[in-house]
Order: sequence, then C-alpha cells, then structure tokens
Amino acid sequence: MNKSDIEHPNSEIIKIAVVGPESTGKSTMSAFLARHFNTVWVPEYARSYCEKLTAAPTWQDEINMFTGQLALEEEFVPQANKLLICDTTFITVKIWSDHVFGESPREVLDELPKHPYDLYLLLNIDLPWEEDPLRDFPHMREHFMAVWYQELDALKANYVLISGTGDDRYDNAVAAVNTFLNRK
Repeated sequence: MNKSDIEHPNSEIIKIAVVGPESTGKSTMSAFLARHFNTVWVPEYARSYCEKLTAAPTWQDEINMFTGQLALEEEFVPQANKLLICDTTFITVKIWSDHVFGESPREVLDELPKHPYDLYLLLNIDLPWEEDPLRDFPHMREHFMAVWYQELDALKANYVLISGTGDDRYDNAVAAVNTFLNRK
C-alpha cells in the first residue's frame, strides 16, 4: 500500500456528477442512475440548507453550502458500489456566488481543481421549467447553461450533454455512463 492509498482509500470509486441549470431534473436523474447502477447518490446539500433559511443566502451561507457538499460526498463514498452519483457539485456555489455577489469565495476557487469528477453529465434545459420555492431564475436558463459550459471547459472536465425527455433522457444518461465505463 502506498501513501496515496492511505490518503484516498476509496480512490477506486468513480465519481459521476449530474449538473446543470435549475429545473433540469438533476435530483431525479441522480436517483435513477443510482438505482440503475446499484449504488448511492449524494443529494444536493444546498437544497436542504436553503430550505431552512428565512432570508436570501449570504456570503457565509455560500461557504457553508460549499463545505457541506464536500462533507456530504465524503460521507457517502464508503456506501458507494464502484460509482458515486453526485446530484450537482460545489461548482454550483461558484456559479451562484459569481451571479449574486460578483465573485466567488476563495475557498471554493482553491478547491475546484482539487475535486475533479470522473464524468459530468450536463443536463440540458430542454425540460419545461417546474416551479419550486428554491428556484429563482426561470428567465435565465440559457444564460446559466452557457455558464455551465464555461465552468466545465475551464476545468477541462470530461462531460456529456444529456438531452431528451422521458425515458430518452434516462437512456441517454445511462448510455453516456456506460460508454465512459467501457473506456476505463
């Protein structure tokens, strides 16, 4: 056993991030993929955090959501069956902070390149918008889709755009994951 095995005992876990703008079906897709691949999925920490807020998230709230998402992922790694499906990542904190505050917390920027995912499934905005008290920008879906492309490209991330509705969307996501796994 070498030092990196001790530092990262679950490095054999493949991390799949399901990302995209609001109302693209990330949570539903994450749950579906976890069932399909017989593993667990990490819920979006920010959702449960924001449900408890009584005002708009502050700068400190964004930092708390960042650290909470990382901790939640670490908590789920030992339960994963080769794949860990992540319902979004803390890149969302960067995107929201940039939009709302004009900049991102230094902690987030420093950690982004240190926490890569093996594959990102970028969910397209081809689903109809669904109202939700925690969703804010139905008129800015195209903008945030462009931002997601920029962020993933900046990270040199391995990502696949997932489009379609109904079973086609799920089939496309499964196919993307299977293609990735077959290349490993």
